[in-house]
Amino acid sequence: MSYYFTLNYPQKLKPCSVSDLLHLLLIPRKWRHFLRTERKILINGKYQSFNQLVYPKDKIELWLDHVETKQNTYPASGNLPDVIFENQNILIINKPAGQKTHPNLAETDTALNDCATYLGYSPFIVHRLDMLTSGLLLVAKNPAVVPILNRELVSKTFHREYLAVIDFLKPLPQKGTISLPIGQDPLDQRKRIVTASGLKSVTHYQVLKILSRQTALVQLALETGRTHQIRVHLAALGCPIVGDPLYNANFKNEEFLHLTAYQISLISPFTFKRINVKLSKDKIPLFTDIK
Repeated sequence: MSYYFTLNYPQKLKPCSVSDLLHLLLIPRKWRHFLRTERKILINGKYQSFNQLVYPKDKIELWLDHVETKQNTYPASGNLPDVIFENQNILIINKPAGQKTHPNLAETDTALNDCATYLGYSPFIVHRLDMLTSGLLLVAKNPAVVPILNRELVSKTFHREYLAVIDFLKPLPQKGTISLPIGQDPLDQRKRIVTASGLKSVTHYQVLKILSRQTALVQLALETGRTHQIRVHLAALGCPIVGDPLYNANFKNEEFLHLTAYQISLISPFTFKRINVKLSKDKIPLFTDIK
């Protein structure tokens, strides 16, 4: 399948070569090769060599004929997702707590199954949210944008912010950075632990509001994206998330995990435009406990 994209070079940027333009757009090296050899990139309707300059307001057209994907197909669930934002290439939904991001084996009730219902075809996964975590989930609508979004994740161009309600079991500075390596718990496959042999994991936090003598509302930003990272890091500080069945010893069965991905920021693929998407308060479950 061929994918076509068009954009205008922004006025705010300095002129750059065609080659540098493709780097700025995070186009994979393999695709840059095909764009050059097959002359599938046009500047103002004409092919230019890769060392020629692109100027503000120039029209850029790209045809990608060599996009490959090993993505699994996701059958439709019959249920519609809560769509928060959508454009030609991406979909951002509000995933409810208790729903998996993607299916295993014959499952058909995950967030991506819901997206398949909405789109009428199988979506493409970019990142995941824990099953118990609610909030914003980014989904690709075509395989051409997946490697670009993956590069945004690696380069920290794609930002994710969370809100959590924590148990104040130990004193916590108003703001700080948690840099503790995380690895698999050898005694429980469901869990992760802080361990010297684990992967580098960095979480930034800020206490927004003291809710009671024992609880507080915290804003968190991920620098890395390990499984259960926020949950493990906060528990390691002695401030586990309210309603966490794995990492909070005070968990009560009727509680839900008070953790929501409430804000996403990224550069829309094949553009230079930053998108900021934020959940409204009425869509954040933990706020019901704050009022």
